[in-house]
Amino acid sequence: MKGRLVARYGLLTALAMVLSYIETLIPLSFAVPGVKLGLANLTVIFALYRLGPKPAAALSLLRVVLVSFTFGNAYSFWYSLAGAALSFLIMALLRRQDWFGELGVSVAGGVCHNIGQIAVAAIVLRSTAAAYYLPVLLLSGVLTGMAVGAAAAVLIRRIPPFER
Repeated sequence: MKGRLVARYGLLTALAMVLSYIETLIPLSFAVPGVKLGLANLTVIFALYRLGPKPAAALSLLRVVLVSFTFGNAYSFWYSLAGAALSFLIMALLRRQDWFGELGVSVAGGVCHNIGQIAVAAIVLRSTAAAYYLPVLLLSGVLTGMAVGAAAAVLIRRIPPFER
């Protein structure tokens, strides 16, 4: 049984990497710099609902590290880590509430990811000027969070629970 679980973690990590790569091929930032779909968050939400908070947190952290080293740089690592950490914390807290579904959890995660990134930008720039960009990022977090949450809801309902 343990081998199956490790294999599933590996598959989810690989899927997160593939989704991150696909995201680099979709040029959303031409209209609004810094906006991404957050496709890899689909795997984190799926893991949060199917495996629980600890494995999902490990997946989120591993995804940030691997994607930053593969597709990013030192700055992107810190931005991604801050966004992912705040996003995951809020998603895990909301997941525990019965009245938040996958869509609400995902939207909150998308919005909080952007808030975390703006916080890092404020620290790096030593200025609050980055906060002026927050409304645009919050709107994008809501929209992309809705898309990812809707997809996650379908997957969670259609893919049977993992054996432990």
